[in-house]
Amino acid sequence: MESEIKKELSRLESELKIKILYAVESGSRAWGFPSTNSDWDVRFIYAHKRDWYLSIDEKKDNYVKILPNDIDLSGWELKKTLKLFRKSNPPFMEWLDSPIVYKESYSTISKLREVSENYFNPKSCMYHYLSMAEGNFREYLKGDKVRIKKYFYVLRPVLACMWIERTNEMAPMEFDLMVDAEITNTEAKKDVKNLLVRKKAGEELDWEPKIDSIDQFLDEKIIYYKEYLRNFDYKKHPDTELLNQIFRETLDEIEM
Repeated sequence: MESEIKKELSRLESELKIKILYAVESGSRAWGFPSTNSDWDVRFIYAHKRDWYLSIDEKKDNYVKILPNDIDLSGWELKKTLKLFRKSNPPFMEWLDSPIVYKESYSTISKLREVSENYFNPKSCMYHYLSMAEGNFREYLKGDKVRIKKYFYVLRPVLACMWIERTNEMAPMEFDLMVDAEITNTEAKKDVKNLLVRKKAGEELDWEPKIDSIDQFLDEKIIYYKEYLRNFDYKKHPDTELLNQIFRETLDEIEM
């Protein structure tokens, strides 16, 4: 499938007259717990030639398409990407460290990795993860029987909050790393790992009785982080000119 994905990315470059700077896997495959029928969630960053930007009209700054071969393509134009990076956008911060990279061209992404610490905002990232965890917990994990695979979609953002609080760094994409580093409760860790083994084996993990140890762990952490973030005072003024410089240098590179 990797060669198929690379072929689709090359096709897009020709069709849209763009240069793809970076393309990675983003979803459950990058997190380390894909199902047997999981899509391929390909996220990419692209740039146009300089003349495309020299226009008085706003233009489309993203691309989304789901292909018949289960490849889910979603791309952001470079200018949009840099604005989101300036705001410490959590998905993009994750993509910079994705364990599955399909394409990396030019120097743009390495430059962003070098300065990512300057733009990382722990408060906004933790709010993003907490909102995700709370929403999924409320929607899928209330009641005596729950959609058990949805535990992963609450566990992952909760563990990301824990990682950020502990390290003051962006959480990794790999679920296993966060489980090992952040869950100290023996029973909860054992139950999470058992669930992970079942997920990786391809089980559907649909409606089942809730898992008390995981349920209690998540409930306590969500309550904790709601209070924690109320008292988290964080101010940062990211440098826009540095990103302007990276933007211009990228356009110079792709024109060569």
